[in-house]
Amino acid sequence: MKNVPNILTVIRMALIPVFVYVFFSEAQDSRYLALGVYAVASLTDLVDGYIARKYDVVTDVGKVLDPLADKLMLLTVLVCLYISGDVPGLILAIVLMKEGFMITIGLILYHKKDRIVVPANYFGKSATVLFTVSIVLVFLFPGNANVMYLMYISIALKFIALFKYYFTYQAERKRRGL
Repeated sequence: MKNVPNILTVIRMALIPVFVYVFFSEAQDSRYLALGVYAVASLTDLVDGYIARKYDVVTDVGKVLDPLADKLMLLTVLVCLYISGDVPGLILAIVLMKEGFMITIGLILYHKKDRIVVPANYFGKSATVLFTVSIVLVFLFPGNANVMYLMYISIALKFIALFKYYFTYQAERKRRGL
């Protein structure tokens, strides 16, 4: 049971190129099929987190790979939606910079000697759920201004989470005397 959450995370990462292929395919209803791939990826995220917490099989590798898989899937979906004209460049640019920063800092911190891994926080989880909902709504209601407002709200939550991660990291450093 210990490796099941990490296996689900790897499956989620493997779904990224599948999403791109399906999204841009010539298949009838390719966007809805891509939405299905995204839904499966999102479901694996929920299931791996549930299993990891319920059976106390949380690992440092999982703490790094899980958010990395989330960020890579999110960025992939946003790039595809931008290319198709469904998401403005501003949203893509903001999320790309923020998530790129988080990925880079997360990997740097993971490879440091003191190995401080900051777990997901309430704001981060809320932003992920809200952003997931808004992405689904973009697929279902392309061009809807209210959906874009929802995306901007979730981006604001992502930045709140970023600051919370920073303060949590600093507190942990202080606790360890670093």
